[in-house]
Amino acid sequence: MEPSHREFLRYYTYGDKKNLLIGVAPLDNSGFENQANFDAAIGRFHDSAVRNGSLNFDFGIGRTQCNFISYVEEIFRELESSSLKNLKDNLVRWSWTYLNRVNDYFASDRPDAVIQPIIHYNHRDHTFSMKGGEVFVGGEAYAGYADLIRDIPHDQDLNRIELLILEKLIMSCNGSPGLLKFNISPQTLIDTFDTDEKVTRFHELLLKQNLNPQNIRMELIEKPYEEGEATLKSVCRRFWNFGISFAADDFGVKSQSHQVVLDLGEMIKEFKLDPISFKFKADQDLTKFLDNLAFIDYCRRLSDNREAIITAEALEDIDSLNFLITHQVYYFQANLFCRKIWIQDYKDRFKEMQKLPESAVTTILGSAELTQRLKEIGNIFTLAREVELI
Repeated sequence: MEPSHREFLRYYTYGDKKNLLIGVAPLDNSGFENQANFDAAIGRFHDSAVRNGSLNFDFGIGRTQCNFISYVEEIFRELESSSLKNLKDNLVRWSWTYLNRVNDYFASDRPDAVIQPIIHYNHRDHTFSMKGGEVFVGGEAYAGYADLIRDIPHDQDLNRIELLILEKLIMSCNGSPGLLKFNISPQTLIDTFDTDEKVTRFHELLLKQNLNPQNIRMELIEKPYEEGEATLKSVCRRFWNFGISFAADDFGVKSQSHQVVLDLGEMIKEFKLDPISFKFKADQDLTKFLDNLAFIDYCRRLSDNREAIITAEALEDIDSLNFLITHQVYYFQANLFCRKIWIQDYKDRFKEMQKLPESAVTTILGSAELTQRLKEIGNIFTLAREVELI
């Protein structure tokens, strides 16, 4: 390993007659942009050990990313599994990615994430304000979730990958204001957080990142799941006891989210309204329009029972906006107001993106020219200032 790299790292070793475990942790990432090539370093160690007879390398070598929430035993199992996969070819390599790209992403402390802002309409003072957002993979290392997943081999445990992503996004949000939402599949939630201790560790991670658990919301994505001894409700209750709430994604009558909402009861604090619920206009298909009207009313009654909010996604025009406001849907997560922004930009501009008058929104969305400019700029608050509407 290059001498210039050694000073940035702390090393941990453990060994017996059958196993050698080496742990490496960066002391400070600020001056360590490019991770050392550990594959090459261990390769030289392998060659040297074979030549001098100090170690017998008649086994595979495994490598994995450590994280905060998983038990040590789970990480050891992952190491053993990956080493057995490499046993036959006896190559010293890590198959995750080229040049340790995935490892760099998970291990670095760069705030590498983006957020889709949630905009709230205050029907009392007729203003729009940013209240928080949904956090996604995105930034310097990876453009998005799909880009990251393409770099991960198919034989990896996706539950563990999802946990690594969740931890990385939380660390990226260090000290962020407002409501922060993180996607997780119900199955990963059940399988990963099957003990009180793991949820306690998750809570500790939030506190270490200067985040208020009451401002954290886990969005349960629409995926099938199986329950065993641990049920979705019992696992969610562990989070709820720390003040962490849940959102139901793509809520619809026939959706899996509908059953999740009924099962979790008061723990659901947000309904993500399926866009099809407000796409139909009365002059296009009256029956579907009336059905959707009844569905929105049903959502509102469910949300009132839980003191929850209803959030509309994929909003595309001012007519749909006015329709939803008329029917008491006041939260919006859509490019119509703001595209995804870098998490650091979100922190810096949170106070600026408040109290936008309804008249300014109506002026911008009612003008073809300003609407086109909004698509180019991607932020209605920025555009409103540029054209001196605020």
